[in-house]
Amino acid sequence: MAPDFHGEMDVSGSKNATLPILAATILNGKVSKLYNVPDISDVKITIQILESLGCKVKKDKKKLIIDSRNMKGTTIPEELMRKLRSSVIIAGAIISRFGEACFSYPGGCDIGSRPIDLHLKGFKKIGIKIDENTSNIVCKCDKIISTEVQLDFPSVGATENLILASVLGTHEVIIKNAAMEPEIVDLADFLNRMGAKVTGAGTNVIKIRGVKELREISYTIMPDRIEAGTLLLATAITGGEIKLNKVCPEHISPILHKLQECGCRVETVKNTIYLKSNAKLIGTEIKTMPYPGFPTDLQPLFTTFLTVCKGTSIVTENIFENRYKFTQELKRMGAKINIEGKTAIIKGVKRLHGANVESTDLRGGASLMIAGIAARGTTKIKKVEYILRGYENLDQKLNFLGANITREEGKED
Repeated sequence: MAPDFHGEMDVSGSKNATLPILAATILNGKVSKLYNVPDISDVKITIQILESLGCKVKKDKKKLIIDSRNMKGTTIPEELMRKLRSSVIIAGAIISRFGEACFSYPGGCDIGSRPIDLHLKGFKKIGIKIDENTSNIVCKCDKIISTEVQLDFPSVGATENLILASVLGTHEVIIKNAAMEPEIVDLADFLNRMGAKVTGAGTNVIKIRGVKELREISYTIMPDRIEAGTLLLATAITGGEIKLNKVCPEHISPILHKLQECGCRVETVKNTIYLKSNAKLIGTEIKTMPYPGFPTDLQPLFTTFLTVCKGTSIVTENIFENRYKFTQELKRMGAKINIEGKTAIIKGVKRLHGANVESTDLRGGASLMIAGIAARGTTKIKKVEYILRGYENLDQKLNFLGANITREEGKED
């Protein structure tokens, strides 16, 4: 374990809240000011998409000013769509404002199939006509109809897309089995401050009453609960101590409870979390579930933490079928992990050792970083562009706490 890993820091703005809110800035056809925006590549790609559609975007540190008054484009460029899975939610906002949108199938991390059929099925239910007979998906809609949409799975992206598509008009759309994540609540808060009528966010039934017009807005993005969990797990795996500020403990309560089960000391006061690790960590069992269950985005990091916990731990991944790719890289570092379907069986080792490894996706890459700072010797990670997609200066933050991470500039990896 790292001998001196400790510190205090603020949590950055949420990646998963910023992206749908950026899409929502299309809807008012006016100026939107966003604060606490994380400086990450996913945000940069989303800005490029907005600019390609005719929006003007100005950046000032963590502040973004988006002017969508002169936006006229309705086609999302394929080369940008392929870089970012969540780019599909921009389609809902374009349809809501212009009655049509054209886009290709999105790209992103390969952690599972993550099809967009739930998005398209929901679109059809609210009156959007879809043509998939070309290389692109073409959506057209004279008006959104009043209806109920029953999602087959509480998909975050599909919930966001349906909310965005339903904001403008004279209808009422009810989404049942909706996702309940805090980022959905943040999106609804943003829209309502613009003048939208969205109720029920944070529950499994969301109602959207269409309005004719939205106003200009200034809004602060919520803290990133996944970054908070990542920093806590980095501290736990190194035997360190940390105080996180500007965070909502309620958003990551399943992680905090499991860290306590493993022997960590955890204290929460308002918007702060204090954690002190324990030299005698013990294993546990986790199962990923939609919010408010254990988040799938933190499964790779918690799995990595469990590799140094005494005893046998069981991890069950119920959301994404390919989320265990990173475990092959952890094995190079001495981890003892056996994968059986959607279950990982982990036998704790005293310590990991450094190795040459490769990021497989965003959260898997971050898990290799925290494994590396806890390991004996040097770890070299390739394809760090995956990590840069979703974390703002994670290497610098870990170094501030006591890690020794250097980035090789000028190389693709």
